[in-house]
Amino acid sequence: MRTARGTVRTGTAVLAVLTAALAGPGPEGGRVDGFTIGHVPAALAQGAEVEASETSYEWGGARFTARMWERALPGGGFRVELQVLVVRGEALSDLREVRAFLSEYHGHPWAVGDLEEFDHGGAPGYMGTLEAFWLHEPGVAVEVRDSAGVLGPGELRRTALGVRPADG
Repeated sequence: MRTARGTVRTGTAVLAVLTAALAGPGPEGGRVDGFTIGHVPAALAQGAEVEASETSYEWGGARFTARMWERALPGGGFRVELQVLVVRGEALSDLREVRAFLSEYHGHPWAVGDLEEFDHGGAPGYMGTLEAFWLHEPGVAVEVRDSAGVLGPGELRRTALGVRPADG
């Protein structure tokens, strides 16, 4: 009987872990492609109307892993409010290349004055009204986007500064 109960408990624990893994990332942050997201704006970290998901894809010779927070809209559908993207590719050799690559990816060039220099713990980057991005190391860039323009520059900065390598 002890073995049976232990087996049921173990099976239930395994099922709970598998269910959580299949449900995808929660709104609290978590890890994405080698990085830990240490801060998510409170407006996104609480409430059943916000769902977090993760996807991976390729574009322009680079591999993207994106964590997105979407809010259910009253009339139906969803709106992406926050994205954390880890981009890996050979073309991302310096910050100038990262800026050019992301400009092409997003389909709009940033004009002079649209972005200010942004220091992410010693990693060079840029910050605008809706995005912060930096070159973590040659070949690896990270971008945090206020996709719907609802979080504001303070939360964008806090969220970006909260993204750290998972090993440090």
